[in-house]
Amino acid sequence: MVLMDSKKHDFSLSGPLHLSFIDWTNSHHRRSVAASLVQDVYILERDRQLKRQGAEALAPPWWEFFHFHLLRQLVDDADSSIFGAIYEFKPPTSHCHQSIDERPRYIIAFRGIIPKPDSLSRDLELGRHLIGNGLHETTRFEIAIGAVRNAVATVGKSNVWLAGHSLGAAMALLAGKTMAKTGIVLQAFLFNSPFVSAPLEIIKDERVKKGIRIVSSVIKAGTAFVSEKKYQNSGSVDPFAALSEWIPYIFVNPGDHICSWYIGYFKHRKTMDAIGIGAIEKLATQHSLAGLLMSAVGKGSEPFHLIPSANLVVNISPAPHFMEANGIYQWWRPDLTLQCKAYNYK
Repeated sequence: MVLMDSKKHDFSLSGPLHLSFIDWTNSHHRRSVAASLVQDVYILERDRQLKRQGAEALAPPWWEFFHFHLLRQLVDDADSSIFGAIYEFKPPTSHCHQSIDERPRYIIAFRGIIPKPDSLSRDLELGRHLIGNGLHETTRFEIAIGAVRNAVATVGKSNVWLAGHSLGAAMALLAGKTMAKTGIVLQAFLFNSPFVSAPLEIIKDERVKKGIRIVSSVIKAGTAFVSEKKYQNSGSVDPFAALSEWIPYIFVNPGDHICSWYIGYFKHRKTMDAIGIGAIEKLATQHSLAGLLMSAVGKGSEPFHLIPSANLVVNISPAPHFMEANGIYQWWRPDLTLQCKAYNYK
């Protein structure tokens, strides 16, 4: 198992070696660098667990290849595991002709769950908070958002990118939403970000899925109507609409039912507009049924995974099993078949 782990984490065997030069205007290059640095956070934690140090450490090539420097590790206060890292771009002189606007200064990356004893218990605890929309109340998120705020204060919002995979994507998404609420819009790359809902995408019959979504939207809109009236009557800004200027990149694989609900979530908006009931979906898209039920008993909180706008990128390359569909390593492959669509909430 350790040998397999080492092979997967060895940059010379598994990394995107084809990217000998990074063009920051190229979407494939940006995606590959962001995914590689997220992978590096996984490896940093495995290096720590296996006590791989110095020449034995496998993490450094993953940032050095792209001319980044490891500025800081983000360490969980509960189990001392490394869950994130801040990387600073240090380009050689030959790369300095590219506009500063096209490249990041800092990339803050977050990993997902590592199924190893040293970190699994804490990671699963965070997963339970995620399902209950309580990730924002955890100390791990407090550490993460503190790092993001400090980075923005140091180099400015246009120079900070967020990236994460799975649980780490949820962390990056929540950090991005938190900053966007204060008017700070950050570039974000969210790989296999969890969508907390019933796995509707596993239903093959499109008519059944469409019917379920329409009924669900009507129920959610009706239940949430009182809240919507509250904003209208008070003159307050709709908090969901206020986030619409933040447009993260969300990368999903249809074979990963943890994240694939985003495909239907955004597509359904177009469907509701097409049949003339877009106003219902405008309200329904801000809510989850579970969240509304919890609100009814006084325990509600904002669903972290629901966002107004996104650049949705779907990997339709065949994935033989869930582990590949969920894996971070798929996102730097040069032979991907992708479907990309921008969704803007208005």
